[in-house]
Formats: sequence, structure tokens, C-alpha cells
Amino acid sequence: MSPRRRTAAAILVAAAALLYGISPVDVIPELLTGPLGLTDDLAVLLGSGFAVWKLLSGRGDTGPKKAAPPAS
Repeated sequence: MSPRRRTAAAILVAAAALLYGISPVDVIPELLTGPLGLTDDLAVLLGSGFAVWKLLSGRGDTGPKKAAPPAS
């Protein structure tokens, strides 16, 4: 993946996480479950942070595969 596409993907992931965080619709609503309701928000924050880090650092990018050397 090119650096430009990685940056665009990182921006999209961060924007989606931000939208989920400020959205009134929640998987586990805080109003009903109290502090336990923050666990899904924390999971989204940590997951998106990890995804952005992987995208921007280039870690996990396999790139083109090298051909195996011929067997002797």
C-alpha cells in the first residue's frame, strides 16, 4: 500500500472512531450500565489507535512477496 493510501486509511479510521465516540448510539449504553458502558468506547479507541499506528508505521505491511530460491 502506498504511503498516500496509508495516510488516507489512517484518517478514515480515526474519523470513524471519533464519530462513534461522539455518537449517541452505543453498543453498551452508559446511561443504563454506568461505567461499564465505557468499555465499548475504550475498545474502539484502543483498536483504532492500534490500526492507525500500524498504518502510519508500515508495520504489518507484507508488501510484494519475494520468490523462494530454487531448491538444490
